[in-house]
Amino acid sequence: MPSDDFRLDYAGCRALLRKRLAEEAPGRIQSLSGPRQVGKTTLLLELARERPDSTIYAAGDGPEAALPGFWERLWSRAERIAASGRAIVLLDEVHLLHDWAARLKGEWDRIRRRKMPVHVVATGSAALQLNVGSRESLAGRFERMTLTHWTAASIAASFRMAIEKAAEMIVTHGGYPGAIQYLEDPARWLAYVRDAILEPAIGRDVLALAPVRKPALLRQVFGVCASSPAQIVSLQKIQGQLQDAGALETIAHYLELLEDAYLVAPLEKYAVRGLRRRSAPPKLITLSNALLAAADPRGIPSSTRDPARFGAWVENACLAHAWNCGQRICYWREEPYEVDGVLEGSWGSWAVEIKTGAVEAADLRSLLEFTRRYPQHRPVLICDEPALSAAERVGVEAAPWRRFLAEGLPGAIRSP
Repeated sequence: MPSDDFRLDYAGCRALLRKRLAEEAPGRIQSLSGPRQVGKTTLLLELARERPDSTIYAAGDGPEAALPGFWERLWSRAERIAASGRAIVLLDEVHLLHDWAARLKGEWDRIRRRKMPVHVVATGSAALQLNVGSRESLAGRFERMTLTHWTAASIAASFRMAIEKAAEMIVTHGGYPGAIQYLEDPARWLAYVRDAILEPAIGRDVLALAPVRKPALLRQVFGVCASSPAQIVSLQKIQGQLQDAGALETIAHYLELLEDAYLVAPLEKYAVRGLRRRSAPPKLITLSNALLAAADPRGIPSSTRDPARFGAWVENACLAHAWNCGQRICYWREEPYEVDGVLEGSWGSWAVEIKTGAVEAADLRSLLEFTRRYPQHRPVLICDEPALSAAERVGVEAAPWRRFLAEGLPGAIRSP
């Protein structure tokens, strides 16, 4: 993902947009992208209701967008509103409009030349489709932010849910707000995730982002990722699991597309900055555990009946949470040592071991070896509540995974 991309939850995006729309107009175009079904349209409609007389909401996937003269009428109306005050134009799913980037550039340049008090917010479901256009035609004219997958804290606050229950839901069902109403009906919940999120993302968003010569292979690559949560998997091994053989370069490209569509993050192996990074297999993180549940025929694992698979889902959820919060994440492996995650960003620099079930001092050997070699990183164990004492005995900070999914680091840590 772009390093200059702000990843925010719903409340954070709303606050930032309100602040920027209150600034002097015309300002730069606000580019809001993010996964499907996380609330981008809801957010725009909420902003529109706050200023109904000065705001224009237009959807690129609405029936009116297909009518002749739609674009011209939109900007004529904005100009009329701006003649007597500030106007706000909210363009939802802008990437669905023909030649949207060039046309938006022309309108923005005209607004700037005439110093018209007009603010513009443009949204799109997939990062690449929105940002390719914005980079090529709108360079210097936009500010980018991402409304990312919901966190346990966002779910708890919005749905009046206990934070522990929200964290457990992130592991077992992900955090799509629209799916919460179907939690008591597994069949409807699964249908929602597949039909409203997964199928449109893979079947439309990704295929429209860049040339995909083998759509079936793309789906198979996602299937391998969803069946290998938080696992280090070589491209050769991925290739061996696919029914449709594909070149390694093609598989690597499809992994990048899946990340740009907020579905999968292939984590790189950690290397000190300035040193050449050796080619290493990626660690596959599915960015919402709802996608794991929708793609895995075995269903949601039980912590008691299937502890190993449940532990992998907890690790996947924790690393996805860090990615969604804008942290830079790698993994580290130097035989016989392996560290689950190396985090750098606004939380600080951390080496993270994630483990459910019982923890022995020997389980922290890799973590301590990494931080011996790279002392700028603080070691932390993310674990079940009863395992906190194991970390304390060896002097390692620790965090219960439920609290980590709610607060991240360092707010979630418990010092030894």
